[in-house]
Amino acid sequence: MGIDFKGRVAIITGAGGGLGRQHALALARRGAKVLVNDLGGARDGSGGSVSAAEAVVNEIRAAGGEAIANGASVTDFAGVEAMVQQAMDAWGRVDILVNNAGILRDKSFAKMDLADFALVMNVHLMGAVHCTKAVWDIMATQKYGRIVMTTSSSGLYGNFGQSNYGAAKMALVGLMQTLALEGAKNDIRVNCLAPTAATRMTEGLMPEEVLQALQPEAVVPAMLVLAAQEAPTRTILCAGAGTFEAANITLTQGVYLGTGEQVPEALAARLAEVTERAGEMAPQSGAAQGSNEVGKAMAGRLST
Repeated sequence: MGIDFKGRVAIITGAGGGLGRQHALALARRGAKVLVNDLGGARDGSGGSVSAAEAVVNEIRAAGGEAIANGASVTDFAGVEAMVQQAMDAWGRVDILVNNAGILRDKSFAKMDLADFALVMNVHLMGAVHCTKAVWDIMATQKYGRIVMTTSSSGLYGNFGQSNYGAAKMALVGLMQTLALEGAKNDIRVNCLAPTAATRMTEGLMPEEVLQALQPEAVVPAMLVLAAQEAPTRTILCAGAGTFEAANITLTQGVYLGTGEQVPEALAARLAEVTERAGEMAPQSGAAQGSNEVGKAMAGRLST
């Protein structure tokens, strides 16, 4: 059975071009009514114009779909609330939120101005927080919601010159982990998408032949799965060039060493055992770490 979004309303931020545009077009093709949000600024976040969002809306309408444009900045909570109200006024519900808006201010940490660090955090992290907060009660009342956070391999695994971007993108994973737990009772499913795509954000960062292989369209299937009625929750899907992977935050089995003056030396000596990945787990909540530690402590004490 195909993935169908008929009757669903979607908000996509940063959808005036690149990956966000592809998300908007794909959702509309499969029947969703789409609010296309884009500030219309430069890659570093400067400037602004609603024309980029309006162009995507025109594409959707020309193909027979329903769409409206919005030029709010995701850093402005009042503007975001008005954006969500715009969707509610037009269609009476919001089913899907794709937090895609972002900027880059790349420099090595030593050379980075703190204002650039804060701005990137504000757009990526607080922008997603603002949009999610604005739709949360609506989705809870509906007993239905699908939220996709756009994370990145730069956050999951690091990337030189992107400490601000990486910190913000990894923070979105932490946000997802908790919101998925809190939203479960109301069928609000929250997931992360880690795309590798050639967009305005990646121009000049990769060789041209690599960029040709990384078309944004190749990432869209992962978004559609994460936004669908049968979506998983608390899943990090990675996608690029037609390949799809999943990332997990895991916990090793660990080693019980007890307490005392010599524990630091014992830990240093047995660090390879502590970091051994055989048998590692992907905990279902933060409490799993404490449970593992207390369980090993109790077993260790009983054995002495």
